[in-house]
Amino acid sequence: MSSTMPQIEAPQIVACTVSRDVQNFDLLIEDMEDALGESWGDLSFAEALSFFGQPESQSLELIALAVDAEDEENLALMGEIITQAKAQGLKVILIAEDMSPVSLHSLLRQGADEFVPYPLPEGELSAAIDRLRAEAVETLEPAPQTPQLKSGVRKNGALIVVHGLAGGTGATTMAVNLAWELANTDKKHPAKVCLLDLDLQFGSVATFLDLPRREVVYDMLSETDTMDEESFGQALLTYEERLHVLTSPPEILPLDIITSEDVRRVLDVARNQFDYVIVDMPSTLVQWTETVLSSAHVYFAMLELDMRCAQNALRFKRALQSEELPVEKLRYVMNRAPKFTDLNAKSRVKRMAESLGISIDVHLPDGGKQITQANDHGTPLASSAPKSPLRREFAKLAASIHELKDTEAKAA
Repeated sequence: MSSTMPQIEAPQIVACTVSRDVQNFDLLIEDMEDALGESWGDLSFAEALSFFGQPESQSLELIALAVDAEDEENLALMGEIITQAKAQGLKVILIAEDMSPVSLHSLLRQGADEFVPYPLPEGELSAAIDRLRAEAVETLEPAPQTPQLKSGVRKNGALIVVHGLAGGTGATTMAVNLAWELANTDKKHPAKVCLLDLDLQFGSVATFLDLPRREVVYDMLSETDTMDEESFGQALLTYEERLHVLTSPPEILPLDIITSEDVRRVLDVARNQFDYVIVDMPSTLVQWTETVLSSAHVYFAMLELDMRCAQNALRFKRALQSEELPVEKLRYVMNRAPKFTDLNAKSRVKRMAESLGISIDVHLPDGGKQITQANDHGTPLASSAPKSPLRREFAKLAASIHELKDTEAKAA
């Protein structure tokens, strides 16, 4: 038997507290031990700057910078510590006690990732560490796959547009779920479907499908004169390998940042590449609304059974007629339509249509909590609530559209 004692390997240090004196933050010591066990260390302000440049710092994931009112005299030093930590790729949790809002704002602008007040709320430090680790994992994941589009394809896809006549009428919900149902209607020969979110300011397609918003979308929209199939494909994302999506840009943009010609080019490329192109429009009428309406095969106008939608529908119709635009393409959709047994409400829907001089062609039931949960979780209803009455209506509508397109294709 060997007389040599086994070597006990010291735990790898993955985090450090950085403070004037960590003993001033006794609760922080307890929370660091609870969250990381023995895998953390402590540094003074001066030690931190020199330690970041040493090989031993390579194992660090984050630092917890603990400061109080006395440290406000050394804000420049605090900022330098944050800057050096970020340069090393470290996450920074700022823990502050009795500091002025101006000082906190200054340190946060230097690049601190999380802020936790001292005394520490129960479990907040562990939650902050978990969030930062989750973000680090996400940055290591491969970028979302973008589809490879072939040049020279001429599908002449059907253009289906959804336009909400008031906020909250469910236009984006309909666009997302209709696109997903069309992509899954024919199991043997699935259609290629592209969903375009042209609400450049508050578009929610990315949220409803849990997709990232990327700068490349803005780059593509601002340079449509040089756009080809490759650059258009790079701006798209795929959802579940079936649905191709152009999300809205990450920043809020003026709706007139793109012109009618820009929109026409995007629609032409999309229709050449896909069997169906679904467009989620902003509720605002803009210069290029005419372009989309003129190119559309069907233009769904979403409304509800209330006075604001009735007035907006009337004004919308008059605006299109005054410009001699093809109002015959409009198909009015009643969202949260009354149930079959609610005769009083059904009578109100009928009177509303008669007074506006329109025909309400599609009646969608109230999705209730299921639609809210599906949208919040970033999944279509077909995945989260396949037996939902609203999902069944989307499936029926998609099937009828697909059947009509097949009939027209055979007739041609």
